[in-house]
Amino acid sequence: MITTDICIIGAGPVGLFAVFEAGLLKMRCHLIDYLPQVGGQLSEIYPQKPIYDIPGYPEIKAQELVDNLMDQIKPFKPTFTLGERVDHLAKQDDGSFIITTNDNTQVHAQVIVIAGGLGVFEPRKPVLENLDHFEGKGVAYMVKNPETFRNKKVVLAGGGDSALDWTIFLANVAERVTLVHRNETFRGAPDSAAKVFDLANNGKIDLILSANLKELNGNGKLSSIKLESKNKEELIIDTDYLIPLFGLSPKLGPIANWGLNIDKNAIEVDTRDYSTGVDRIYAIGDINTYPGKLKLILCGFHEAAIMMHSAFKYVYPDQKLSFKYTTVNGVNAF
Repeated sequence: MITTDICIIGAGPVGLFAVFEAGLLKMRCHLIDYLPQVGGQLSEIYPQKPIYDIPGYPEIKAQELVDNLMDQIKPFKPTFTLGERVDHLAKQDDGSFIITTNDNTQVHAQVIVIAGGLGVFEPRKPVLENLDHFEGKGVAYMVKNPETFRNKKVVLAGGGDSALDWTIFLANVAERVTLVHRNETFRGAPDSAAKVFDLANNGKIDLILSANLKELNGNGKLSSIKLESKNKEELIIDTDYLIPLFGLSPKLGPIANWGLNIDKNAIEVDTRDYSTGVDRIYAIGDINTYPGKLKLILCGFHEAAIMMHSAFKYVYPDQKLSFKYTTVNGVNAF
């Protein structure tokens, strides 16, 4: 059982900044995210995308913002559960909660903060007849531990940043890496695409373009994949693992069953403190809705600051939150 003051569901930029605001008030945080790394959409979908509306930064790359947020919260020592989805919420007699994930990780917290962006990101799966038979038996939708693929034959499928980045990384881990893409060009960063082509030209990976996944085969565990080209030619590849990286589809997930007020897959909140109407549960960032809502990262930062001051009363019920200013060498300080 992990024990913390505040459990933040979602480790995107707003969830990370909420850790900073909690830390200033001496509250501990544990974050849970279904993705295998922090950063949410910024890290998973467009890490190299420039962002222009972060105060103090005329322009900052998405992944750089995530890295800076991680540096900012490091002094407060947050803990993380990544690659797992929150499945169950149980309220305790004292008002606190026990959260259970799909991998049976349990977290006991006084306050729940939902900062899940657009919701749980579930993988877009290829349309293959027996796909579910091999899930967990050779088919994986994310790389949680690269060492799993050490000295194994791995096929990745996709044309975005994730497919390119993991192809480059696993080229030095797996026995053999094959990247399959249905088109001849990639959607991912040009620099990453160039590196993949270089690896292929140097014989370090196999690159198969203009082909689709056709069929999976194996006796209890994946052993081979059949591909079909645009010319209807078929190719069979022996492999230990298939990692389809076709992007992520946002869904509200089990949160929808928590008795919250939901409007078009968003959680209605009170703008005085971004509470949800369920005691001790708050929602900040893109996952909430209210009149005049703007889906901007900086708005989520504002919501996190206001919300944490409200959450303080549940963590420290016997203390009154107040700030006293003093002067240190002529400079105002708390």
